Amino acid sequence: MPREFTPKVVTANALLEGDVVYQTADDRWSRHLSEAELITDEALAKLRLAQAEGQPELVVGAYLADAKPSQNGPQPTHFREEFRRTGPSNYHHGKQAEVN
Repeated sequence: MPREFTPKVVTANALLEGDVVYQTADDRWSRHLSEAELITDEALAKLRLAQAEGQPELVVGAYLADAKPSQNGPQPTHFREEFRRTGPSNYHHGKQAEVN
């Protein structure tokens, strides 16, 4: 039996900086998961992923990541996505330096 579709966001890495980015509903790329489009329809998710993969001049490694709705926008459901959104872990810089 096929698994039930769970909400997703399209995520990738910005080509030039390597930062984690998320596709927004208005076809932008944001570095903030809270601005990502939360997709609840499987066909739309596949379409949005194909659109992302068609932007090799902007992003690389696009894929669908599980997410859940919250008051502050989509939130990750897997620790990998939580880890990716906080940035590198080798020392305190970038996104980690912005949060106290």
